[in-house]
Amino acid sequence: MIAVSNLSLRYGKRTLFDEVNLKFTPGNCYGIIGANGAGKSTFLKIISGEIDPSTGEVAITPGERMAVLKQNHYEFDQFTVLNTVMMGHKKLWSIMLEKEAIYAKADFTEEDGNRAAELESEFAEMEGWNAESDAANLLSGLGIAEEFHHMLVSDLSGNQKVRVLLAQALYGNPDILLLDEPTNDLDVHTIAWLENYLADFTNTVIVVSHDRHFLDAVCTHVVDIDYGKMKMFTGNYSFWYESSQLISRQMADRNAKIEDKRKQLQEFIARFSANASKSRQATSRKKLLDKLNVEELQPSTRKYPAIFFKPDREAGDQILSVEKLSASLNGRQLFKDLSFSMHREDKIAVIGKDHNAVSALFEILMGKMQADSGEFNWGVTIKPVYLPADNSTFFKNDLNLIDWLRQYSSDQDETYIRGFLGKMLFSGEETLKKSNVLSGGEKMRCMISRMMLESGNFVILDEPTNHLDLESITAFNNAATDFKGPMLLSSHDHQFMQTTATRVIELFPGGFIDKHLTYDEYLESEAVKSAQSVLA
Repeated sequence: MIAVSNLSLRYGKRTLFDEVNLKFTPGNCYGIIGANGAGKSTFLKIISGEIDPSTGEVAITPGERMAVLKQNHYEFDQFTVLNTVMMGHKKLWSIMLEKEAIYAKADFTEEDGNRAAELESEFAEMEGWNAESDAANLLSGLGIAEEFHHMLVSDLSGNQKVRVLLAQALYGNPDILLLDEPTNDLDVHTIAWLENYLADFTNTVIVVSHDRHFLDAVCTHVVDIDYGKMKMFTGNYSFWYESSQLISRQMADRNAKIEDKRKQLQEFIARFSANASKSRQATSRKKLLDKLNVEELQPSTRKYPAIFFKPDREAGDQILSVEKLSASLNGRQLFKDLSFSMHREDKIAVIGKDHNAVSALFEILMGKMQADSGEFNWGVTIKPVYLPADNSTFFKNDLNLIDWLRQYSSDQDETYIRGFLGKMLFSGEETLKKSNVLSGGEKMRCMISRMMLESGNFVILDEPTNHLDLESITAFNNAATDFKGPMLLSSHDHQFMQTTATRVIELFPGGFIDKHLTYDEYLESEAVKSAQSVLA
């Protein structure tokens, strides 16, 4: 168990959170939520002991082992993949190393023999003989094939390193598991594996994530950080969100009724205070007025951007046709002979085990990349707008945000430009920031402003939720759902895909699958699974 008592953290005059009192118990998974900068990751660092609080303490049941998802992807580059995972259980790993050192001695003494016997006893108690097989099973579940297990971590791709570090955190069934954005860079199948793993996990989990579907699938409780306070709620993210919205509406309605009553009493008092025959009633009304209490309903520090896609013209009947399109990257086949046609109402989720295939398709359609073979044709009325997964090329200059967005606008008026920035929560001096010093989230919000300003009637979204907070993701999801035109999209956010897509295309090096199903229906379809096994 973890007990947090009177915890506060201050940086100079700024208080991140104050007087936090919480308990985290075994068998539960706690999702930490809050606006960007609220202190979610910082709270995990306090729990793990990486950061000391200003006041208060964190008490952990003696003897309980804590595991933390590492964020430094280069920390274990000199170790093999399998050893990196086993290092997640520090005590077991130290025993293995000490045993190895003793047995390697040329002058093996009686004292060494006694120590080796002690270590072997501890090793057996910890089921150390299963260490490698347990590590290998975790790696396989997370999509790291056996051929990589004895390679150095430095030889893996970035996505593979993320999975190895996740396996390291999960390894050895820790008593307390701290996970900061564990679904980043995972595909839908691996996320589903992790959801199932955590659903069966019997110890304590504390997780920070922007993936709403993941939070819903694994969380038994939600801890909300707002106004420097932390409140715990029972239930998953959706239950918290709906409940908080309902409570806010109820309080607002109650306050509105009280305010109406107050105005009626004030009007009565004003009219009859000077009237002798009514003065007694006016006095009693005044006493009643003094007793009325309007609860202070603080608006949340969370801010939801205003995202919408408003095309200059409606799309015609001819949308997009693709014929036998093929693409490769560095000699590796990404997809082959892709053919499909789109209708006005189609919102197609494009997926693939190798996301490079998805991005390549979008880049080809937007004229940013050349296909190996095949062709595609846009309808004459179609004006596509595109949100790429990699937006780094857009932010190499030092223009302020107003001038940066002005590059993409036919209307050069500053007020007009500021309006689109304001919709994405850039206001005042923030609009004068240099575009080449923005954070990942700020860049994404600028790109969304650019999309809205371009007023296209066909939307292409490649990983639109990257770097966004839950509030921006929710607003973006609503905008995509409300958009009436055709769309191609790809996202690791399960809820975004499920609520938006009406059709799914999955890309393989040797072919593709095209189904008019929702995202969940596609993932659960036995016919699809059979086709995947043939094409994989």
